[in-house]
Amino acid sequence: MSRALFIIDVQNDFTEGGALGVEGGAAVAEGITKLLHGHPDRYDAVIASRDWHDGDNDNGGHFHPTPDYVDSWPEHCVSGTEGAEYHPALEDALIDVHVLKGQGKPAYSIFEGVTDTGETVPELLDRLDVTDIDVVGIATDYCVLASALDARKAGRRVRVLTELVAGVAPVSSAAALETMASAGVILS
Repeated sequence: MSRALFIIDVQNDFTEGGALGVEGGAAVAEGITKLLHGHPDRYDAVIASRDWHDGDNDNGGHFHPTPDYVDSWPEHCVSGTEGAEYHPALEDALIDVHVLKGQGKPAYSIFEGVTDTGETVPELLDRLDVTDIDVVGIATDYCVLASALDARKAGRRVRVLTELVAGVAPVSSAAALETMASAGVILS
C-alpha cells in the first residue's frame, strides 16, 4: 500500500496571465513545491498531469473560436509551447511521473492521460500499489474535480488539499467541492 500525490495541470496557461489563467494559480504552484520540500517522505509517488493539446486541429471540438467555457475553450496548453509547461514555481524535479492528457481530444481527468512510456494511470496506480491519493492543482471545478472523482471510482481513498487548489469561479468551485465530498472525497 502506498500514497501518491496527484498534481493536476499546474501549467502556465492555467495560472495568472495564461490563456485560461485562474486567480491563485501561482500560489498553488508555490504551495505544492513547499509541501514537497517540507515533507519529502510523505508520498511514495508524485504524479503530475498536463493538458497537452495538438496545435494543428480543434482537439475534438475542445478548441473553438467562440467557446462556451463548458465544453469548448480558447486555444490553451498546446504541446511544446510555453503555456503548456509547468508553472516555474512548481519544481518539476520533484515529480516522479508525468502524465499527458488531451492530445487531440478533450480530456479533464488525469485518468484520461498516459505516462511518457504510454502507461495508463490505472495501470500505474496498480503497479505502484497506490491505495491513497492526495489531489492538488488547477482547476478545482474542472480537472481537479474530474480527477478526484475518477480516483474514487477506481477504488482509492482520495483527499483534496483545499489550500492547494484554485478554481475558475467561486460558485462552481464550491459546488465541485460539495460534489467531491458527496462522492467520499475527503476535503482537508
